[in-house]
Amino acid sequence: MGKRTLLITHNIDDRLIDAVERLTPEWNLITGRDPSIWQSHLHDAEIIVGWKKEMTEMFETTPKLRWLQSWSAGVNSMPLHKMESFGVRLTSANGVHAYPISETIFALMLALTRKIHTYVRNQTSKTWNHAGLNLEIHGKTIGIIGVGAIGKETAKIAKAFGMNVVGVRHTGRQEQFVDNMYYSHQLNEVLPQCDYVVVTLPLTAETRHIFGVKQFELMKKTAFFINTGRGPIVDEGALITALIEDQIAGAGLDVFEKEPLDKTSPLWEMENVIVTPHTAGATEHYAKRVIEDIFIPNLKLYLKGQSPDINLVDYKKGY
Repeated sequence: MGKRTLLITHNIDDRLIDAVERLTPEWNLITGRDPSIWQSHLHDAEIIVGWKKEMTEMFETTPKLRWLQSWSAGVNSMPLHKMESFGVRLTSANGVHAYPISETIFALMLALTRKIHTYVRNQTSKTWNHAGLNLEIHGKTIGIIGVGAIGKETAKIAKAFGMNVVGVRHTGRQEQFVDNMYYSHQLNEVLPQCDYVVVTLPLTAETRHIFGVKQFELMKKTAFFINTGRGPIVDEGALITALIEDQIAGAGLDVFEKEPLDKTSPLWEMENVIVTPHTAGATEHYAKRVIEDIFIPNLKLYLKGQSPDINLVDYKKGY
């Protein structure tokens, strides 16, 4: 019987490699971002850390793959039906992004509120202009649409600003730092209350385009819209119309329906929009959190013949 194979399709430091090797001394451990390192081992891999689009081909035959640890929190780009049909366990990187994305959310909120983005533009032309600055965050209402790990951290920070926090989650379960929690079907009841609408949802069949014309019409004209979830959650055309027609005050956007954002998109030129290139989750601690906080604890269970239970994806829900 040959060695069991574990692929890690990212560059990780030697300390993390050593930690995995100590648990799998009899395994064939292959690490590295370059496809030439792991491509020829795909069909032998029992465990893979880090999904790549090139891996789809392995499902044309019966793969040996039993468990895949995603490098991202979202799994919507993967062939979930095929993975489920072959009995592959899938775990996500949910939770890794809680600190960097919540920090980005508040960076966008503060920049839009205090017109930092406007002043940065003025600086490039050496323009000294007040720009009508008069808003502040303290005491305002933030609506967090999707209260998972990121949403919970965002709610915690919001309380430091004395904000009123309302949340929307599928289960409606109450959460610390959230003053009022609503079910997903109550989204339209929440929107008129909010000075800031923050989207941290995963992309599923149910969440695709849940923000459309009606939702932007329900928002306050003074409200800011922040999306760090997934682009297709929002009907981008409806959002652009809402911004052009001043139905909402502005937007901070890290994700888009099509990425990279097309250079012809009017979002690039809008004075009340901040565009970031899907980088809200970037952090110096990313690999450490995926490997140490999620993968290794799950690997210990797997090696005992148990199912990984941290961030185990429910194929029916899509997350």
